[in-house]
Amino acid sequence: MNVNLDSAYWLGLAISVLLPVLVGLVTTRVTHPGAKAVLLLALTAANGFLIELQAGGDGYDLGTAVTLTLVSFGTAVLSHFGLWKPTGVSGKAQDSLVTASSRPVAGA
Repeated sequence: MNVNLDSAYWLGLAISVLLPVLVGLVTTRVTHPGAKAVLLLALTAANGFLIELQAGGDGYDLGTAVTLTLVSFGTAVLSHFGLWKPTGVSGKAQDSLVTASSRPVAGA
């Protein structure tokens, strides 16, 4: 069996592994987990649809874009719970940016 995938698909897979860290960078520890999941789903949907657009081939296929979105979301969730969370990268990503609640209040 020969697997011949366009390099855009491999790039999309690599991006999927990094998306949970990006979600951690733009959210805080107190952000509702459901909001983080919706943000991750939106980013993986953008990833899937843009990769299908970039891959070209015989034209744009909506079914392939949806499939890429599902694979990207699954990969992102698995990499979050299997790689980023156990190694502490998720927590460090969320602690790396200054949030509104950690800034000193003016006049206090």
